[in-house]
This record gives sequence, structure tokens and C-alpha cells, in this order.
Amino acid sequence: MSRSRSKQSKPVKPVTRTAGNARKASKPMVKKPTVKKPGAKKPAPTRATAAASDRYIIIMAGGRGERFWPVSREASPKQLITLLGDRSFLQQAVDRVRPLVPAQNILIITNAVQAAAVRRQLPELPADNIIAEPVGRDTCAAVTLGAAIVGARSTTATMAVLPADHVIPDPVHFRRVLGDAMDLAARGQVIVTLGIKATGPETGYGYIRHDLTELPPPAGVKPYKTRFYRAEQFVEKPDHARAVEYVNAGNYRWNAGMFVWSFVTLTNALEAHQPEMNAACHRWFAAAAQGGKSLARILAREYPEIRKISVDYALMERAHNVVVADGDFDWDDLGAWPALARHIRQDAEGNAAVGTLIHVDSARNVVYDARTKSRSPITLVGVKDCIIVLADDATLVAAKGESQKIKDLVRKLAADPALKKLV
Repeated sequence: MSRSRSKQSKPVKPVTRTAGNARKASKPMVKKPTVKKPGAKKPAPTRATAAASDRYIIIMAGGRGERFWPVSREASPKQLITLLGDRSFLQQAVDRVRPLVPAQNILIITNAVQAAAVRRQLPELPADNIIAEPVGRDTCAAVTLGAAIVGARSTTATMAVLPADHVIPDPVHFRRVLGDAMDLAARGQVIVTLGIKATGPETGYGYIRHDLTELPPPAGVKPYKTRFYRAEQFVEKPDHARAVEYVNAGNYRWNAGMFVWSFVTLTNALEAHQPEMNAACHRWFAAAAQGGKSLARILAREYPEIRKISVDYALMERAHNVVVADGDFDWDDLGAWPALARHIRQDAEGNAAVGTLIHVDSARNVVYDARTKSRSPITLVGVKDCIIVLADDATLVAAKGESQKIKDLVRKLAADPALKKLV
């Protein structure tokens, strides 16, 4: 989702906002919801609605992390491993938001294979807040499930949907932007997405084009420290030349897959753009209100048949009430092994190594020693632009430029009965 990684088999083309659509979008900034859900209350336009007790964080943590094999495995994927520091990416994601919401308001959407490991890593969260999808159905289903559970607890709630595997070095700055976004989303029928300032022509991210005029705060509200802009278009991963154009234009942001909305706003959007998903949300809402066992039964029956589609395609590209929060904090998707070099000290030849590396005429390599037994020095001679990763039971050697093909390698291992245990 985030970086527009997840795609349906036949992608919907990005929707370009017309001038008329842009005018429609300008009104919901302070507009109260007009469609009332059964039992739902309209959020009052006061800061009370944005209080921590009515804020929820949904963290999506069900990915397989194949690009970080052999350290990342199906049962312990990227978000559950500790590549940087002594806390996993998931634990860091929870740590970042704890000052904004109480622990009981943090939900983790994962899968059955990883649920036990998630609970072990996050003992501070209530057990019912770790929700396992029966099967993976992409991000729109996960968002809908999270919304149903939040709505069963509070129909006036505001929720943020965040990935579990990002690197954000300045959590204080991040919380300021996210807090402002949650306050704005609580005041009216508006969807907020956190757009990351593009620092280079990255071709691996989706982009968001926004209006150049900064939006004023809602009437009677003290100006936010965060800048907000009207979203105009969601753009898929560009080629290099187009990415350079986006960066030079100044009104494009990376799509980091971080979204904020109220429960009523989200269900209104589902009703307008994804009626089948909206109907499922109502059923799951009712089941969640009855308890975890009731929800688990209906998910086991219905979830495998839910349409597989990302929230970007399902909602964000169709909605006309999307606002971009200027995410001017340091951020990294850390999508594959080469990205690790941005966070590891490099030697004079540009080698980034975790472990003992001795080399001759070797440069620009990423070396990671994840062995827990019999660790010995890694020695290289004349090796350039490679990824070398050692685990206790497998070793990876790959050209840096071919890092995306590690997923193909993992699938090949999974297809071999003798090697499937390595996946």
C-alpha cells in the first residue's frame, strides 16, 4: 500500500481531479458528516473529539518481507526483526505512537502465522487488539476490518492507519504531524494522508500531487504547525525521468501509505466507492460488538471471499475530500537490502557492514551478519556493488541492482519441498 506496493491484478488508472472536483473537495475541510450510520454520532467540532481516548491507531503488520530474506522469514518477517537497533520495526512503530494514544487504542492487523510472535513482542497491548486476518486480502480489507473494530468501540473515533515497517528517526516531529492530522480529521468529513517530502527522484514510491495553496485551519481553530494541501492526484511509481519532473515541480509528495480519518468519514467513503466492502464493514462491526470469538467466526467464513484490492485504488484515488499533510520529517520505507546502507556507517569505500568485514579492493557492498552461532569474519576480494547476508541456515549473495528479484528466489525456495523450511 504505502509506496503503492500492493496492486490488484488490473490496476485502476489514477484519477485526475478536475477543477470542478477540486471545488467539491474544498468544502469538507470543516464539514460535518452528512450520512449518519446506525447508532453513530456526528463528531462535534471541538478538540474534545480529538482527545486521546477517542483516537485509535491501526498498524498493519501482515507483510511477508521477502526482500529481506534470509533474515526475514514468513513467521518472522521484516516488521518483526531487528535490523536497526534493539527493537523490531513493529515495536518501534508502537513506541512512536504511544504518547498519542493509550495502549488499549492501538490495534495490530496481522495474520495467523505471525499473530503469536506479535503478541510476544507487544505484551503491553490487550490480546484482543492483535487481530489475525484468516488470509491476506490486501490493504482495503485490512483497513475495513480495523475500522469495524474501532467503530464497535466508538463511532465518534478518529483513526490513523500506519504501516509497521517504516524508519522514522525523529518520532517527536512525526507525532506532531500525525497529531495535527488526527485533530483535523476529527473535525469534519475529510481524509488526511501524510505525504513525505520528496528528497530525490525515487522510482520505487508512489506519489501524490497536491494543490500549491496551503489550506487554512477550520474556523475558530488555532493554526496548525503542519501544512495541509488539497490532494489532486495519486500517481503510480514513475520512471526516472518522470520522477525528476515530480521532484522539481515541488508539489509532489511520496505516498507513504499513512492515512487518517474518522469512523464516519471512512464508512461514508466505503459506501460511496466500495459498497460490498461497506456491507462487510457493517457485518464485522456487529460481530466485533459481540466479542472476539464472534468476529473470528464471521471472518473465517467471509474473509477469503473479500475482494483483494489496495486502499489506494479502492478509496484514495476515487475520493474528492483528500487532504495532504506535509510530512516534513525524515522517513524511509527501507524496502530492500540496499536501503540499509542509508542507516549504517560506511567505510571509505562505501561498504556498509553489520559484522566483521575484511576486504581488499571491494566497494559499495551491503554486508549483514545475522548468525547467532560461530560468527566469523567476512572477507571479500574484488567484490563490488553486492549484497551479502549470512544467517545460521542460509547465505545470500546478490547484485545490489537485482535486489527486487530476491522475492523470486524466495518463491523458488518455497516451491522446493527440501528447501521450503528456509522460507
